[in-house]
Parts: sequence; C-alpha cells; structure tokens
Amino acid sequence: MIKLVGLKNCDTCRKAKKWLEAEGIAHDFHDVRKDGLSSQDVQKWASELGWEALLNKRGTTWRSLDDAVKENIDEARAIALIVEHPALMKRPVFVTDNELILGFKQAQMDQLKSL
Repeated sequence: MIKLVGLKNCDTCRKAKKWLEAEGIAHDFHDVRKDGLSSQDVQKWASELGWEALLNKRGTTWRSLDDAVKENIDEARAIALIVEHPALMKRPVFVTDNELILGFKQAQMDQLKSL
C-alpha cells in the first residue's frame, strides 16, 4: 500500500491522487495540515531525499516567514520548520515499505507503476 503525503488543496497532490485511482494503485492519503507530520518521519525523509529537496522555498508559506527565520537554514532547522509549517514540505511524497518518492512527474509515475 502506498501512502500519499501532501495537502488536499494542492493541485499536484490532487492530480497524483486521481492518477493513482485511475491506475488502480491502492493508496491512503495523509493530509499534512489535517493529520500533521512527525519529526521522525520528516527526519527520515530528509535523510533519504536530502533536506534541500524536501524544503519548498517557492511557496507562499516560505515567503511569509521572517527573513531571520530563513537565514542560515540547515537540516535541523529545515526539519523543525517543516514539522511546524507542513506546507513547507515539497509534495507529494509517496511512501511504501521500500520506497520514498518525491514529486509527481513522468519519472515518478513510472517508478510508482513499477512498484
């Protein structure tokens, strides 16, 4: 079973959810705003994917943070910020027993199909 981690209002997450359903791929949806994120999960994902890849610096949540908060970001601070502000996580994240996939483009679709 795949866990789709994202935001219910995120266009890309909605597309991913629709695609999984159309492909007949069993999944559970985890809304990070409603259901939250554990620091353990974010730490694991940052270790596997790289915290720079996981931190979304292009969104409105990042732009709304104080400049002092955005300065000198390292892995520990990035993880704490993502846990505190889940919309700072790039999404979607697909979690299985053996795989962790970030994003939803053709390469990720192909990877999901092969699971």
